Amino acid sequence: MSIKAVLVPYPVDRAYDYGVPEGMDLEDGDYVIAPLGLRNVPGVVWGGAGADKVPSNKLKPVYAKYDLPPMPEAQRKFLDWAAHYTMTDLGAFLKLSLSVPFALEPPREIKAYRIAKNVKMEEGHSLSPSARRVMDIASDGLARIQAELAREAGCGTSVVKTLAEKGLLEQVSLQEPPPCRRPDPDRHGPSLSPAQDKAAKHLIDCVAQDKFCASLLDGVTGSGKTEVYFEAAAAALREGKQALILLPEIALSNAFLSRFKDRFGCAPALWHSSLSDHQRKVTWRGVASGESRVVVGARSALFLPYRDLGLIVVDEEHDPAYKQDEGVIYHARDMAVVRAHMGKIPVVLVSATPSLETMQNVWLEKYAHLHLPDRHGGAGLPDIHLIDLKKDKPDRNHFIAPVLKMAMEQTIDAGGQVLLFLNRRGYAPLTLCRNCGHRFECPRCTAWLIEHRKTHRLHCHHCGHEEKIPPNCPKCGEADSLVACGPGVERILEETKEYFPDARVAILSSDTADTHDKLKSMLDDIR
Repeated sequence: MSIKAVLVPYPVDRAYDYGVPEGMDLEDGDYVIAPLGLRNVPGVVWGGAGADKVPSNKLKPVYAKYDLPPMPEAQRKFLDWAAHYTMTDLGAFLKLSLSVPFALEPPREIKAYRIAKNVKMEEGHSLSPSARRVMDIASDGLARIQAELAREAGCGTSVVKTLAEKGLLEQVSLQEPPPCRRPDPDRHGPSLSPAQDKAAKHLIDCVAQDKFCASLLDGVTGSGKTEVYFEAAAAALREGKQALILLPEIALSNAFLSRFKDRFGCAPALWHSSLSDHQRKVTWRGVASGESRVVVGARSALFLPYRDLGLIVVDEEHDPAYKQDEGVIYHARDMAVVRAHMGKIPVVLVSATPSLETMQNVWLEKYAHLHLPDRHGGAGLPDIHLIDLKKDKPDRNHFIAPVLKMAMEQTIDAGGQVLLFLNRRGYAPLTLCRNCGHRFECPRCTAWLIEHRKTHRLHCHHCGHEEKIPPNCPKCGEADSLVACGPGVERILEETKEYFPDARVAILSSDTADTHDKLKSMLDDIR
């Protein structure tokens, strides 16, 4: 019996030796089921078999092999390097790649309907108008699920069911297709400016060279950086490779997804924490099989087992959201550069305000610098005015300065929209007693407790502690002495409604948009 080393997605520092049963052909990277203690767990065949120095007749055998393409060598090298660099157990990094273990199982089959064999509509079947529309649509021979066929025909699903009972439609089983199977790289995009065209050609050349190269795509907001790296993604697709686009906050990318669909004719495969388990399973299998061609995701998307990755784009590379500081600790921007180096592919870092680390690599000529100096279409940058609140004082117990109030009034009267940005959730950042000066702080981390009028509670935004707002001061016992100090977004909302009672006002924060669907709905309303 031959021996193979198998790495399991648990906090272990190395792969363990297993026996390979007769008739099972295993190679490095294969996904398998192997016994671990009293359980059978998923794993990946790793290199370095024989390190355990255990006789083959005493080794536990691999239980089964999954029907999936093996994990590429570049991915396995990347996980090895990342574990060593961050001093993390290798199995913990493998868990990032096998974050959806049930995705290893074959996808569920879907019931679909297509026109039955030997059925010819010219034979004069007596059909209702809705049934005839269904048959006309099904006449192309393609299988469709019941709801899709009924929707295209503009009728109820019962019509489809009746046609199947009559033998005019036959039921077939399909597997759910992975997302982004057929993006069109040759679909016409917007015209590029000379600076954009020069940057795009550089990135396209990098893709064609089939070797590692790192580039910083640096340009002011609105300069068209996205359209430039879309051209690089199109070049990777023409080469038959996959592309990965990392975004710091995937939930804020609805406008980006619309631009992607306009450019490539289909939505990308998504990977972020708001996806359902089923969506993650379908996407994971699409990535591992190579059928999902473009992935747009948050930082964890970097660790998916891409079959043939040809380009990595890190948008807003300066954003601190790329830092993972819980569990397995890593910086996705830096890891993206390493992954590209391991796979001998290009990586593009994109930002209007590049990080100092990236600029240092540009100055050392480790990264190419692609600069877009102007906004696309000749658009100008916005005017910026500073307001001195000592000179332009707001009304008592208010926080919007008179000059700002006037500018808001003019904008609303002109039919425009106003965005008031304040990086403070809740109603007020501090609550104190006006009698004794007691300040409410978190008992666990000593941060100030923040009042939320929505929940009528005091919250700590650091550790999550919360408590009721007491009727009396807990220090001096004085009643009705607690006062909210300073503005949060809820307080600014209250003030805005007071000044502009007829305006449509909304708060956009993690308190009001706590799911991807809620956020998408709010962004659609704003748009």
